[in-house]
Amino acid sequence: MTLSATDLSVRFGDDRVLEDVSIEVEPGEVLTVVGPSGTGKTTLLRRLAGFRPPDDGSIEWSGRDLWALSAEERLAVRRRLSMVFQEPSLFNAPVRRNVTYGRRVRRSWPDRLRRSFRDLLGASAADESVRTALETVGLEGKGDQNALSLSGGEKQRVAFARALAVDPEIVLLDEPTSNLDPQNTAVLEDAMVRARDRGVGIVLATHDLHQVERVSDRVAFIHDGEVVESGPPEQLFENPQDPRTKRFLDGELLYEDAEDPDAKPVAAVAGRSRD
Repeated sequence: MTLSATDLSVRFGDDRVLEDVSIEVEPGEVLTVVGPSGTGKTTLLRRLAGFRPPDDGSIEWSGRDLWALSAEERLAVRRRLSMVFQEPSLFNAPVRRNVTYGRRVRRSWPDRLRRSFRDLLGASAADESVRTALETVGLEGKGDQNALSLSGGEKQRVAFARALAVDPEIVLLDEPTSNLDPQNTAVLEDAMVRARDRGVGIVLATHDLHQVERVSDRVAFIHDGEVVESGPPEQLFENPQDPRTKRFLDGELLYEDAEDPDAKPVAAVAGRSRD
């Protein structure tokens, strides 16, 4: 099942955020989206998740325009997607309950009633998907611990486990490791790869270019709301086709003085050394 944007445009008032963006991801691959801050990465992920319709163009699920579907059909598609934000939002409850929350709210009401009846009869509330999700993020031994007592990195791992526990076909990750230490970053990157190997498609927005090299199958570089270049990571990093891509990878800001076309870009603080 392919999730794609075709000629996607989004504007906030008079400000253009995305313009004619076409991009797609399939189950079983990691697509990373990179670009300067404010270039539309989060807006793209939110539109792919079906939060709001685009101003122009379309979001498609296996070739069907998401916003041409009925509300019920669109909800069925959104139940096959998950999104993890930069800051995790957890409940004052055990880790396991946080992880199972998504599965509970995504069930139909008849299914919720059937599951509640089974639990009253003594059936286990924990299922294989939740156990697998906790194991994938390395938290299988902390299911009974209060989620709010965890470290920041562990909380983000809980959020990722919750996204995986609903058995999604596509997961969208909005800079999930930007505030994490190297150990938790490594755990989440390993979880992304393991999820991909199980057939989950992942769209990852990130500023960490080394992370892009470690986990990506494909990369899309966005600048000023447009997809400048996309392809395998080795292609973009070793042989970029657009000069803007090279400048971004070399750690140069892409925003120049609009009143001075000869102004040179300023070196950015976060670039990638291209030895």
